[in-house]
Amino acid sequence: MSSKLPHRFHTLAGAAAIAALLVWTSADARVTRIVINTSVDPDATLAPFGDAGPLKRITGRAFGELDPHDARNTIIQDILLAPRNAQGKVEYQATFQLIMPSDPGKMSGMMWHDVPNRGGRVNIVPAERNAGDVGLSSGWQGDNSGATAQTGTTNDFVIVPIAKNRDGSTVTGTVLGRIVNRSGPNSQPILVQNSPLPYQPASLDTTKATMTTHTHETVDGIVSVGSVIPSGDWAWGKCDATHPFPGTLDPTQICLRNGFDLNLLYQVVFTAKDPYVLGVGFAAFRDLATFFKNEAKDDVGTANPLAGHIKWVIGRGVSQSGNFLRQFLHLGFNEDEMRRQVYDGAWPIIAGRRIALNFRWAQPDGVLELYQAGSEGPQWWVDWEDNVRGLPKRGILDRCTESRTCPKIIEHFGSAEVWALKLTPEWVGTDAKEDIPLPKNVRRYYIPSTTHGGGNGGFNTSLPGVGLPTVGPSCPGNNFGTGVFPANPVPHTQTVNAIRVHFKDWVMHGTLPPPSVWPRLKPGDVDADDDDDGHGHNGDGHDKDGHDKDGHDKGDGHDKGDKHDGHHKQQRPDLVVATKEAMGFPSIPAITALSPTIPSNFIMPVLDYDWGRDFDYSDTSGIPTKLPPPIKRVIKMLVPRVDADGNEMGGVPVVLRDAPLGTYLGWNITAGGARPFHQGEICDYIGGMVPFAKTKAERLSSGDPRLSLEERYKDHAGYVAAVKAAGAKAVAEGFLLQADADQLVLDADASAVLNP
Repeated sequence: MSSKLPHRFHTLAGAAAIAALLVWTSADARVTRIVINTSVDPDATLAPFGDAGPLKRITGRAFGELDPHDARNTIIQDILLAPRNAQGKVEYQATFQLIMPSDPGKMSGMMWHDVPNRGGRVNIVPAERNAGDVGLSSGWQGDNSGATAQTGTTNDFVIVPIAKNRDGSTVTGTVLGRIVNRSGPNSQPILVQNSPLPYQPASLDTTKATMTTHTHETVDGIVSVGSVIPSGDWAWGKCDATHPFPGTLDPTQICLRNGFDLNLLYQVVFTAKDPYVLGVGFAAFRDLATFFKNEAKDDVGTANPLAGHIKWVIGRGVSQSGNFLRQFLHLGFNEDEMRRQVYDGAWPIIAGRRIALNFRWAQPDGVLELYQAGSEGPQWWVDWEDNVRGLPKRGILDRCTESRTCPKIIEHFGSAEVWALKLTPEWVGTDAKEDIPLPKNVRRYYIPSTTHGGGNGGFNTSLPGVGLPTVGPSCPGNNFGTGVFPANPVPHTQTVNAIRVHFKDWVMHGTLPPPSVWPRLKPGDVDADDDDDGHGHNGDGHDKDGHDKDGHDKGDGHDKGDKHDGHHKQQRPDLVVATKEAMGFPSIPAITALSPTIPSNFIMPVLDYDWGRDFDYSDTSGIPTKLPPPIKRVIKMLVPRVDADGNEMGGVPVVLRDAPLGTYLGWNITAGGARPFHQGEICDYIGGMVPFAKTKAERLSSGDPRLSLEERYKDHAGYVAAVKAAGAKAVAEGFLLQADADQLVLDADASAVLNP
């Protein structure tokens, strides 16, 4: 690691520890043995096969060891408290899967290393595997809970050590858990997202823990406390109506004497035991990638099935897995034990933060709900001031820049990441005063007006009575609730297809991808580091003189200079404060009937927590000692401006957004009913939509200011023409493949839009 960057000396001791940080050792962190569990060749489930011919699937386990004093590993929280083998090394096991051509001669040289999301093993898509690319999916998450349980045979996980005090005694500490939207006499588990909390109490004596109820919580962390539940009225136990309180002792369940109240949130703070050394997952992920890329065989002679065939590796993760990749880079893990660069490319997808994994008592399934870590420290790529939080000037790429191991990076996001996953400080910092520049090795693409990961696509999915869902989607998170509005269907699929082609060409051939496109405070500025192709694009597909690619003036829409295609004249910022007025959000009857002010005071902001003095805020490492953590401040959040329809400005062209059938939202409103605690608040990170009226008469009768479908497109042929034009524009700017554009036109023609 760089001598200029802070290391965690408080986890080491004395001169020996300092020496450990300054002295490099060789080949101390590596895969020592692989075991093949299954090999299916050819694997018919991967058919139909393409140019690469039949495909093979291999699953297995890798065994590795780490030198706890190696400077590449010392950043791992509690590695010095991990048990060691006879050689003084810390051991791990990681599962893996390989998908590859049966004929090694058909391999393209490209390997995609996919980060499983909460244990879900990843298969590369047909476009990749049929081109001869190799897919590697391997474990990184070692909390042994839910989908990462180590008894599974089809999931990916890593087995990491449990920290012990130097005298061998049990490590204990304070942990917080929450139960929400539950009712009745049955005991309940404490969940993080959808998985059980991975830590158990050191004692089942409830006098050594505290349980409180909350009657309400706001998005900015203001809590209305109900009461403290007496220790005699709850138990660590499993119970139900036929096995009443206190039930049977169980450290994974909570039983209440009077049962759970649906309108209350229950929060318990307790002393837990046996923390996992979860940061080992970063090293395991690094070691698997570099083994399959570089090594001929393991220490016992088992051949690497990819030996000599991999030239390039792109690490890729979606959502939480993308957050893992960002923290992987930040902590310096893109350099292996031989000082080699691990990834040639990194693709964090719909991921705008660094995963909170490398601290004691981490809960890697967390999604930034109240009192969950993950927004601490630099979320931006380059060194940037963080005066609001008083943190050092840092950037995610600090360590790989100094070791010269930074990969090419493409990141893309949608609207849900802005509204619920606290994205925009990555773009403008915590003071939100100016656009943070991108380095030359990073491209950023914003897919406007989309839900997390994109919707299901199609055109009928926006039409009431045809394909528009009649019930709202489930809000992600810990039993969060259900959305009021039907799911947002605007897809990411076709955009991702284009990005995939660009990324491979960039990594394999050095062909630059399209310039970055994302909402900015100064959308007319050209980022010199980003637009290094010399074309002078402004990041919105227009040249500096305000003309489109055909030389025509961009013109005005009916929103004071903004066009419905998301482009605009350059006088106004694309990023504004998160209020209805600043956004220019229209008064849509379906929304104002629920609240006249939404989306004002609605976004989930970054909360600056006080985790205590033993926590490293820049690296999100250390030991949190204050639970629940006090909130020091609420960070100002910005959002993209919208056009007269309520659809976002400043992003890449997307056909359904540019030929819209409604208002496509990156947010939704939580309904009441069976899960009412968050009613009326943002439905976590799921989007919704409000369709346009079909006719002018219909919209006028409801007071809808948005033009009807007939006013926009006249008839079915007019809509198909609009889709064709939107597709041509996206193809010209590099964000849609021609084959996908042709298919979208066929789909529009077959749709029920104004037909009859």
